Amino acid sequence: MREGVPVRSYLMVALGGLGYCCLTFVWFSLPAFLTPVSGALGLSSTEAGLLVGAIPLTYVPLSLASGLVVDRIGPWRAIGGGTVLFGLAQTLRGFAQGFPSMLALTVLLGVGATAITFGLPKLVSELFPADRVGTLSTVYLLGSYVGTAAAYGLGRPVLGPALGGWRPLFVASGVGVLAFALCWALVSWTFSAPRYGDDAPPASVRRDLGRVFGHRELRLLVVVGAVYLFVVHGLQGWLPAVLESRGIGPGLAAAIASWFVVARVAGTLTVPPLSDALGRRRAPIVGCGALAAVGVGGLLAADERVVIAALGVAACGLGVGGVAPLIRALPTEMEGIGPRLTATAVGLVFAVGEVGGFLGPVLVGALRDLTGGFGPGVAALAGAGAVLALAGARLSDPAD
Repeated sequence: MREGVPVRSYLMVALGGLGYCCLTFVWFSLPAFLTPVSGALGLSSTEAGLLVGAIPLTYVPLSLASGLVVDRIGPWRAIGGGTVLFGLAQTLRGFAQGFPSMLALTVLLGVGATAITFGLPKLVSELFPADRVGTLSTVYLLGSYVGTAAAYGLGRPVLGPALGGWRPLFVASGVGVLAFALCWALVSWTFSAPRYGDDAPPASVRRDLGRVFGHRELRLLVVVGAVYLFVVHGLQGWLPAVLESRGIGPGLAAAIASWFVVARVAGTLTVPPLSDALGRRRAPIVGCGALAAVGVGGLLAADERVVIAALGVAACGLGVGGVAPLIRALPTEMEGIGPRLTATAVGLVFAVGEVGGFLGPVLVGALRDLTGGFGPGVAALAGAGAVLALAGARLSDPAD
């Protein structure tokens, strides 16, 4: 362990990663059980789609406000309160009787989710020096990947049948989250460790917003975040269909699509520690953007060549997985932002970025309807990777 940073700080971040795991499990439990939920509640396809997209859309209007709140009340209270909210929402979703109640509870879940998304970068920025924030951000992001995978790979085929269906699973997982919230409260109540960054009291909301909106580097990071989410959601939502359209069988297409998640994990584990060790942010982001662009572009040339498709998917996954923790870590190092405004800054990135996350799959689908194929949509995703690289090239390194 690094001198000056106690072991308990690392354990606290690991506990935060477990909280993120809880969040993504309950978040994606609805998509995982979408067919039986739709049947039980009598949902139309449009209503089902609105439920699946409700949480990302919640981030668009609430992210900035949530970040401001987190910066003022601190990450411990924010994470605890957010966990209670999404745990309660998940529990009550198990009793929903129709579309309106399920939608309202899913939006409530999204409100709690924002506190976790912005509370964890704030937590890391306070517990670790800036040159370690990138590496430690991988811890809670890995937790999010585990929760997502568990919702699909464990929740639907194992836990759901064992508990008697989606309603008991929703209730049990919600109660489990509330138990975690109690654990978080007990641990954070007694936690003490050295703090890093500015301990000055928060300035006015107006002054903080002016500082965030007027920051050139942060505006570039907003672009990076928006195109990152555009590529991730645009490709992830359509990848099996894109692969099948290139002449690859459904079984192989599903297997190659799974490599996208594996490659994202690999990128998250390798790129941020390398970036921290080198003390460089610009070059890793440029490299990640280039990987994403080349990887997605490779799908255009794949046709029935499985190896080229798999390499392209892996390259893109490495790129977007590597840039994900850096987006959350960079505000801590920016002059005028730092740990004190980290949550607000990350909130701004996601407020704009989730618009890109929503538009990515919509644009791919719309272009397919207009042209009859995936080529234009895939080309747009590749172009977004190039934009990510160009925006990263204009960022400053901490040492500059």
